[in-house]
Amino acid sequence: MRTLLTIALAASLCFEFHHPVGHSEDPTVTDASNFNVPLKTTHFNQTWTDHLWRDGYRVQQNALTGHWRLIDADSYRRAWGSKQQCVDSLNQKCPKTAQTAGKHHVILLHGLMRTSGSMKALETQLADNGYPHAIRFSYASTRGSIGDHAAALRELLEDLPSEDTFSFVGHSMGNIVVRHLIGDLQTDGDPHQILPRCESMIMLGPPNQGAMIAQRLAPTKVFGWVTGRGGMELGANWKQLAPKLAVPPFPFHIIAGDVTTPVANPLVDGEGDFVVGIEEAKLDGAKSFTTVPVLHSFLMDNADVMEKTIQLLKQEASPSID
Repeated sequence: MRTLLTIALAASLCFEFHHPVGHSEDPTVTDASNFNVPLKTTHFNQTWTDHLWRDGYRVQQNALTGHWRLIDADSYRRAWGSKQQCVDSLNQKCPKTAQTAGKHHVILLHGLMRTSGSMKALETQLADNGYPHAIRFSYASTRGSIGDHAAALRELLEDLPSEDTFSFVGHSMGNIVVRHLIGDLQTDGDPHQILPRCESMIMLGPPNQGAMIAQRLAPTKVFGWVTGRGGMELGANWKQLAPKLAVPPFPFHIIAGDVTTPVANPLVDGEGDFVVGIEEAKLDGAKSFTTVPVLHSFLMDNADVMEKTIQLLKQEASPSID
C-alpha cells in the first residue's frame, strides 16, 4: 500500500509541481536603503504573494524571507525592502488618480503548487474578448494558510478604486481562497463594500468538499512537506477549514474535469479529473455544473474551457462594464 501511495503521489505531482517552491528570486534583505537594481523577475516562482496591485504594478511579500518588493507590469523589480518603502515607491511611480468610470476586473487565481503564470493563456483570451483588466493574483500556495492568502487578496481588492467591480475565475485551491475571503467579509464586516461589487465567479476543478487525495496522502508526511499548510487544509484539516468558507452570494458556475482513463487514480473516489472528484467539486447554489474531458492540471489552459468561461462571464455581466 505504501508503494501505491508513493506512485500515486508522484503521478499527481507531475501534473501540478512544475517549478521549485523553495527558491527566492531576490536576495534576503540586509540593507534598509532604497537602492535598487531593476532586475527582471518571473511569474514562475511560488514564494511571492501579491498584496497590492495598481495598473500592473504589484507590491509582493516573499513567504520565505518576509521581505517585500515592488514589480512593474513588465515584471521588473522597481523597489525592495520594507512594505512601507515599496508602498511609497508605488505611490510615487503610479499614484492613485480619479477615474471617470469604474473598471471591471476578472481576478484569476491559480491552484496549489502553481503560479500566476499558469493563468496567462486565460488572461490573454479574456483580453481578446472584452475583458482587458484581468488581474492574475499571485500567492505562495505552499507557504501559509488559505486564510493568509484570502487576507492578501482582500488587501489587494480593498486598495482598488471604489468604483471597480469584480468577477473571479479560480483553478483548484484558488476557488477555496475566494470562498474564504467571502466568509471573512461576511464575518468581520465589509467596510469597502467588496461583496456588492462582485458580479460572478467561475470555478475550475474546485475541491469544494475537500480533496480525498490530500486526505489519503497526509499520513505519508511527504504531502504536507511539499504542499504546506494549505495543502493539508484541503485534506486532513478540512473539517477545521470548512466552517470558514462561504457560498458566493453572487452567481457562480462550476466546470469540473471528468476523465475516463485506463489507469484511474486510486486516491480519488469515483469519476473526476485525476485530482478532484466530481462529487468533491459540487457546491449547492451553483447556477450550472459542467463536466469536460480534461485533466485537473490543464483545465485553465483548455480551449473549450476558456471559451465556456468567457461565455459564462458574459452571461452574468452587468451592462455598464468597462
